[in-house]
Amino acid sequence: MTSPSAPATVVLVHGAFADASSYAAVVPLLLAEGLGVVVPAVPNRSLTGDSASMASVVRAIPGPVILVGHSYGGAVITVAGAEENVRALVYLAGYALEKGESLGELQGRFPASPLADALVGTPFPAEGSNEPGVDVSVDPEAFPAVFAEGVDPDLARVLAVSQRPLAARAFGEAAPVAAWRTKPSWGLVATEDRTINPDVQRYGYRRAGMTTTEIASSHLVMLAHPREVADLIREVVAATDPSGAVDRH
Repeated sequence: MTSPSAPATVVLVHGAFADASSYAAVVPLLLAEGLGVVVPAVPNRSLTGDSASMASVVRAIPGPVILVGHSYGGAVITVAGAEENVRALVYLAGYALEKGESLGELQGRFPASPLADALVGTPFPAEGSNEPGVDVSVDPEAFPAVFAEGVDPDLARVLAVSQRPLAARAFGEAAPVAAWRTKPSWGLVATEDRTINPDVQRYGYRRAGMTTTEIASSHLVMLAHPREVADLIREVVAATDPSGAVDRH
């Protein structure tokens, strides 16, 4: 049983077309605050499978967890966040799905972002099926402008050729649970996002009744504005610490 007064561990869940290194600028700031941090690799194969993978990471942590999800990682924490030891959810330019809703359904309520014209599909062998799966990635030429505006150009070029694709099936899978219904949640809107329409972010956050912050940033807000992201996470840790031991200033 998790002690409610135990120190929280921050679990940072990356999104599609990225990997754990997308948090590279935030992690040192959190570690400098003395916070426990875990940054797992998301398989990016299916919403239910990815959520189960992240839930297993959360269950293995002996204490409460602050679960942070960027982009598609927001959909993942919406499901994985139902784990008992998750104390709070933080969405960074992310999808906050309702139970029974898919990424495609949520996005379909709003005009498409420039990302739609920059996506590339690549077949891959799907285990246990005679039909290949399809990996979706961002055209490397379009990646810096669509996904990583405001990030160091040299780094953006590296990210463009090292991105972790997302299996197309993930777009159509419905979330079996919406953890924000039972967990306190915070949302960060990237107002200059060209990957996820900022209104998609606002709608999901407002529907969930989240505490919401907006920042003039592109989609990779953790690399473009790491200090602001780290400050938000630290605020959530402090606001949800029942012992009052975390400095709130």
